[in-house]
Amino acid sequence: MASLRAGRSLQRLVRSPAAARPQCAFARARGPVTTYLHHRPRHLSITSARWQAEATDAFPSLLANTPPDVLSRPAPTPTIPQTLTEKIVQRYSQGLPEGKFVKSGDYVTLSPHKCMTHDNSWPVATKFMSIGASQIHDKNQIVMTLDHDVQNKSEKNLSKYRQIEEFAKKQGVDFYPAGRGIGHQIMIEEGYAWPGTMAVASDSHSNMYGGVACLGTPVVRTDAASIWATGRTWWQIPPIARVNFTGVLPQGVTGKDVIVALCGLFNNDEVLNHAIEFTGSTTTMRSLPVDHRLAIANMTTEWGALSGLFPIDDVLKGWLRFKATEANMYRAPTQTASPTSQRFNHERLDELLADPVTADKGATYAKELFLDLSTLSPYVSGPNSVKVATPLAELEQQSISINKAYLVSCTNSRRSDIAAAAKVFKDAAAHNGGKIPKIANGVSFYIAAASLPEQQAAEEQGDWQALLEAGAQPLPSGCGPCIGLGTGLLEPGEVGISASNRNFKGRMGSTDAKAYLGSPEVVAASALQGKIAGPGWYERPDGWTEVKKGEGDGIKEEERMISIEDALDKLVRDAEAAIQEAEQRLASATGADGSASGTVPLESDKTDSESSSLTEILPGFPEKVTGEIVWCNADNVNTDAIYPGKYTYDDAFSSDPAKMATVTMENYDKNFGNVAKPGDILVSGFNFGCGSSREQAATAILAKGINLVVAGSFGNIFSRNSINNALMGVEVPKLIERLRTVFSPSPSATGKAGTAPITEPSQNKQSLDSPPPAPQAKPSEQELTVRTGWTFTWDVRRSQVVVREGEGGDSWTQKVGELPPNVQEIIARGGLEKWVRKEISSAL
Repeated sequence: MASLRAGRSLQRLVRSPAAARPQCAFARARGPVTTYLHHRPRHLSITSARWQAEATDAFPSLLANTPPDVLSRPAPTPTIPQTLTEKIVQRYSQGLPEGKFVKSGDYVTLSPHKCMTHDNSWPVATKFMSIGASQIHDKNQIVMTLDHDVQNKSEKNLSKYRQIEEFAKKQGVDFYPAGRGIGHQIMIEEGYAWPGTMAVASDSHSNMYGGVACLGTPVVRTDAASIWATGRTWWQIPPIARVNFTGVLPQGVTGKDVIVALCGLFNNDEVLNHAIEFTGSTTTMRSLPVDHRLAIANMTTEWGALSGLFPIDDVLKGWLRFKATEANMYRAPTQTASPTSQRFNHERLDELLADPVTADKGATYAKELFLDLSTLSPYVSGPNSVKVATPLAELEQQSISINKAYLVSCTNSRRSDIAAAAKVFKDAAAHNGGKIPKIANGVSFYIAAASLPEQQAAEEQGDWQALLEAGAQPLPSGCGPCIGLGTGLLEPGEVGISASNRNFKGRMGSTDAKAYLGSPEVVAASALQGKIAGPGWYERPDGWTEVKKGEGDGIKEEERMISIEDALDKLVRDAEAAIQEAEQRLASATGADGSASGTVPLESDKTDSESSSLTEILPGFPEKVTGEIVWCNADNVNTDAIYPGKYTYDDAFSSDPAKMATVTMENYDKNFGNVAKPGDILVSGFNFGCGSSREQAATAILAKGINLVVAGSFGNIFSRNSINNALMGVEVPKLIERLRTVFSPSPSATGKAGTAPITEPSQNKQSLDSPPPAPQAKPSEQELTVRTGWTFTWDVRRSQVVVREGEGGDSWTQKVGELPPNVQEIIARGGLEKWVRKEISSAL
């Protein structure tokens, strides 16, 4: 058996060139019925004890794959090991060549199981109609919710809400009105985010679906419009990181503490633009109930990741069984089945659990991190940054007074969270003559459940009333203060602590306020005491020294059990890695024909091996793109630096390319327009295009006559917006290193020294869903935009770039990822909207 396993593993060394070739990031059962759930039938009484029993009476196993639902095609038997992420994407990819197994880096045509939009449904609908679509391609694929600005009763907002509701009714899609709940929570509790499927949403916290083993990831509005019209969009599978949990979560420590600690302890962009898979032993994962997992997955967005996926294990199975039973019980007397029970039912679960898929042994991960849960204590994030995480005990010693406390958002305002907050006050009542104590003088405490059913469940258990009795102010179920909308925002000089997910400066109110993040019980205890505090439920173990975390899986060698088969697999994987590394070094040192680096073989000189690995070039797409490099030496050039927010909502300005061209990169360098010329190739540092979701960051560069951007890496949303608008991009880290060596000899001119932040305007609502603006180098420290005299050529057919370092200078080549035909097609047609128009007209 061992030799057979080794033989099968060795077969993986023989792969077709197409399968082995890396791909670059950025170049690299329901009927048709509209659901109106203003008020779900009221819950039957469920005791807290029963809920806890259902949630914990499970024994997680490390399952990491998912069977197809009734709408997806069976996955082929793998011959190449795949991660859980890759296996799910495989199921929802269309047009794959026979025998193709998708891997990290691949571009795929994606038809997700579900697509959710919220208050942005009308802008998406406007795009949808502007591209000539009239009927949603698959109404069972689409979910619409209203959740962001639910406190806004202005006629303008109410009119928008009416438009969305009428559109949803006309199209026959599932619709949830304002006050019913936050869209992400609805996706979870209504069974749209189903284990083993892929669901997307035009919102950055779609990662939350990973808490129930559904691959959730955000898309931009143009993607959503494309899915509405055709059922499809494109996606590039990100690098995949495995985060292994060890130990057991101590009493008094929550999932919120886990993710706050991860954001603060691994705060050097370790998982930026990665897909995360969480793993751990059965005992470890048993200490993380589903609600904890949802909080962790939700805030992987703030950690910088594009998804955060937990396995299908016994903890999840127990939760799913409970939800199926609950859905069957809570139907109206006249119903044979509730809408929810059509998604949550035991028959569907039987099908899911009959063949729960796991990540393959030997699957490749870009990196691996570990965190020992046993060494964690309660953590608090901030102020004003998720990258700053401090043990609660240290902050308690500082007696930090607060003005406002918030138990809100899709991160932590479910029934279990409300129960934890209420317990703080109920415990305190034992020392107050049995009477619920009031919150501290001068503190306002705001509460909003993640959904109406969660609030109803908390009312059934008496927890909601306990918080109201303590003086909490209830808000309708929705995003509200979490995104800086509605009642209770932070005023200048105030300090707030929230159970939500973002505390960027100005996110929850004034930019002159301080915002911290903590677990529901820490928020409640802080409201009670008037300062950042905990309920005292955590006791540090004897002999504790530090939080144990790092790279690798965190398993001590003496504790590791390995079979002969696994040992042979490890040897083969090590050999594969060594061969691949050698091949990459050889490719970097020589041209494709074996000649010295810097030469490009002629078409007639191609070897048979090279011919088989050439990328197909579609009509209308250039085989090569060439231009002079214009160098903008800074990392984290954000969308406000590329296209200032003050123009973003000026429709007349943003629809005029000539005007847009005059302000391109204005907030980065006001002289950019005088230096850069049409046909140039814009080159910048790492994480180019981070920030908001504005598409104008891409279209402004095109307006300037620049068709190709090169960077060390790109912000994910910018990458999507660029391809969607026919702006090409390719990642070449080596080029950034060379340019910095030649043009930036001084350490102070690296773009990391001298921090004069570019601030997003307060009226730029898109920035509420984006990372904070990145610091840029002071203009006095460097020439911000440089005409280098270097020539850059991207050979798309050969998936390589050629750089000539000035007239008569050296030249060198570098292999880059493939730009496959499906992405070429979008760019050649002028962007995703035009691609959709073509698809619609072809279908007529």
